[in-house]
Amino acid sequence: MVAREVLLRSSEVAALAAIFHFRNYNPEDGRRKKPINKDEAIAELLQVVTSLKPDNFTPRVAERREDYIRVEYESPIMGFVDDVEFWFPPGKKSIVEYRSASRIGNFDFDINKKRIKALRSELEKKGWSSEGRF
Repeated sequence: MVAREVLLRSSEVAALAAIFHFRNYNPEDGRRKKPINKDEAIAELLQVVTSLKPDNFTPRVAERREDYIRVEYESPIMGFVDDVEFWFPPGKKSIVEYRSASRIGNFDFDINKKRIKALRSELEKKGWSSEGRF
């Protein structure tokens, strides 16, 4: 319960375009030849997060714990910051919950949705799968 609250608390003012998803880094469909552990999944995730700049937003890992990562994406023009959070719930499932949300504003021009799609696409190339589509 506490970990879930951590996932949701970091941008208390972020209500705009919050998108929650579940990712599986060891899908059962055989796309990975060898399953990976949580530490390897975190390394893959961080590599993707730090290498992609959707819409030229600059990523910065702002917080990292054993089961939680918060990344701030700064816009290239006005310096607005969006938050993307990843949480690896306890247990044996290879699941990651995540969300992307703007801190301010009434409209985000679908930046958060584009960011999630870009991250999902790159993670799928590494063998991850999505629990749902949007």
